[in-house]
Amino acid sequence: MPPGLPRGTADEPGLRQALRRMRVIATGLLAAVVTIYLLAQGWHSHGGPGWVAYVAAAAEAGVVGALADWFAVTALFRHPLGLPIPHTAIIPERKDALGRGLENFVSTHFLAEEVIREKVDGIGVSVRVGSWLRQPHHAERVTTEIAGRLTSAISGMSDDLVREVVEKAVLPRVVERPWAGVLGAALQRVLDDRLHVRLVDVIVTEVQEWLTRNPEVFTRLVVDQAPSWTPQWLDEAVAIKAYDKALEAIAELRADPEHRVRQALDRFLGDFAGRLRADPSLGEQVEQIKHRLLGHAEVGRAVAAIWATTRTILLDLTTDPTSTARVRGTDELAAFGARLATDPELGRTVDRAASDLAARAVQRYQGDIAAIIGDTVASWEPEETSRRIELHVGRDLQFIRINGTVVGALVGLVIHALTELVF
Repeated sequence: MPPGLPRGTADEPGLRQALRRMRVIATGLLAAVVTIYLLAQGWHSHGGPGWVAYVAAAAEAGVVGALADWFAVTALFRHPLGLPIPHTAIIPERKDALGRGLENFVSTHFLAEEVIREKVDGIGVSVRVGSWLRQPHHAERVTTEIAGRLTSAISGMSDDLVREVVEKAVLPRVVERPWAGVLGAALQRVLDDRLHVRLVDVIVTEVQEWLTRNPEVFTRLVVDQAPSWTPQWLDEAVAIKAYDKALEAIAELRADPEHRVRQALDRFLGDFAGRLRADPSLGEQVEQIKHRLLGHAEVGRAVAAIWATTRTILLDLTTDPTSTARVRGTDELAAFGARLATDPELGRTVDRAASDLAARAVQRYQGDIAAIIGDTVASWEPEETSRRIELHVGRDLQFIRINGTVVGALVGLVIHALTELVF
């Protein structure tokens, strides 16, 4: 089919057959009333009974109604009898205007914000989505789809492209901003949230376990550092005593959250965070260290190595259905779906968000969406447009011709009867 024409439908042969059948019926009825009129009028003119006049009047009015409605229906799609009568062939002649009118109608009455909100509110987004998502196999389908998309995206990333983006877009932004203030603020946030306490606990625990497992290594280190002129037995005694004191000190440090060493560390870190934000000389030292680090030749290789490791980890997480991330994601989605379906407050929040999102989208793209109708109709060929519209609605329009014939005959009969009674 040439471009610019509306596409046909699979049931087009059936529509064409139904239209042809209704045309035959309507035209046959017109021929019938014409025949009845001629016969009745001829009989009446040659002395027929009085009731024949009523039949002739009804048939005459039926012919007029049938012809008038035939003209009206035909004028929608073409010039009747091929004559260029004004205001006929309405659809092919005014196709573009009709398309724009339909566009404005849809935009005003179908894409209005209140209509969209009412429709979305009536759907019950939260309950439908929640009821569907709470089923484990549905949640698994979602995580599988997301994992597949992530896998495709990650696999399609070029190593050279990632390295180039990091080196030319990320690192320059990192370099241009002073680090000292940022590091000071971050360290202060760590101190305020007491996050460093966990790190200290981990370090102290590891040190204690190492000391417990390696007493001979510790004592050997102490003995090796002793002066050469001291006796061996004294060095070993001092090393054993030092080991016991170290174990005792580390146990106290681990057990006491308010230990003086911990407090001293807190004060040191707090002072250091303040200096990072306020001391220009320390800030300058941090900047020098930063430039030395980022200007090192190993940075590019480090970026490539980090990305390669990260990509491998991400691919393992996304491609393995039994990975912790996939299983956890499925469980969390199912749990969220259950909550979405049963929690009225959360449901109202989601429904309101869906309604607002739909309304904003329609408000923003209302003109563009409605313009599709006008632009599409404008791209159609006039004759082909008329033919296809007639194919879809012409069968029903033939009933207008039939009704016009019947109603016209009844009206003609009534008029003739009233005329006989009055005159």
